[in-house]
Amino acid sequence: MQAEYLIVGAGIAGSVLTDHLLKAGKTVVVVDEPSKSNSSKVAGGLYNPITGRQMVKTWNCDDLFNYLIPYYQDLERDLDTRFLHDIPIYRPFFSIEEQNEWMSKSVENSFAPYIKDIKTKPTWSDEVSNPYGGLVLDKSGYLDTAVFLNAFRNRLQSKSMLIEEDFSFGDLNRLEKGFDYKGLVVEKVIFCDGRLSNDNPYFSWLPFSLVKGELLFLKSTVMPRVIYNRGVFVIPVGDGTLKCGSTYEHEQLNEIPTKKAQNELLERVQKLVKFNFEVVDQKAGVRPATKDRKPFIGEHRTEKGVWIFNGLGTKGVSLAPYYARQLVRHLNGQEALDDEVNIERFFSLL
Repeated sequence: MQAEYLIVGAGIAGSVLTDHLLKAGKTVVVVDEPSKSNSSKVAGGLYNPITGRQMVKTWNCDDLFNYLIPYYQDLERDLDTRFLHDIPIYRPFFSIEEQNEWMSKSVENSFAPYIKDIKTKPTWSDEVSNPYGGLVLDKSGYLDTAVFLNAFRNRLQSKSMLIEEDFSFGDLNRLEKGFDYKGLVVEKVIFCDGRLSNDNPYFSWLPFSLVKGELLFLKSTVMPRVIYNRGVFVIPVGDGTLKCGSTYEHEQLNEIPTKKAQNELLERVQKLVKFNFEVVDQKAGVRPATKDRKPFIGEHRTEKGVWIFNGLGTKGVSLAPYYARQLVRHLNGQEALDDEVNIERFFSLL
């Protein structure tokens, strides 16, 4: 059996990259053990152009957001499945000064495309604490990562393109041209193995900064029409269910939910929303974040033919489409990788 590319990992990064390779006419086989990591499956899936405590445009915002929404919409049609939910994000203001600042920003060309409305008075006051009003964001929402990954996995299975097993480094053998993996001959191998790359013999030298994140699933009779997001996000996912997150833990890097994280999230969400709810579930995953908060993309310096597409961290839903397209164009000799994501920036560590 032969293919041009072997993709290791079928999370958000691996699935989106595989889709771009297939649409570019490439032949692909994916190796993935679905029980190995929950990070992509339990991700909040939020895509948000204005982020952080300081409420600034996310890095590379214009390039990312001009592409990601139409890309996922097209993929929904391809897979005949809905997983992209275009819902405004509402970020309450902390003060009148912040409200005034955003009134000014709303007319700036760099911010205007991402601002749907500015509320100068309390809005949805029976649902959310917002004494100074808030910012309603456009080009925002969430990707139901579990639905997306399941639909894409089914597509791979139907085309006999998926090997469901742990990737075995000992079975990857270099040939004169390309590689042999258990009888599968490929030209290139691309690792999209999430947090597992931290122990990958080809790429463990890269400065990963893994972070555990936990989510709560809440039940309520109130279903907000927007995503509330300030200090914590509260996403209405249907059937009376809300997804609430997230936490950031750098020490206990496992996928076991904790009471500490639950208490932390409950404290924050109770300050944000005013309606009653009950906790019905809690999940944890370890995100493949990086020291400089930029993805790791590129070819190994000495092991030619071995590539990485990883390190998308907490913004995988937003980063994956644009940079998968760039990587495929780069592999075709059509486009250089951005310096900010190219792993050449860390070759001095080898």
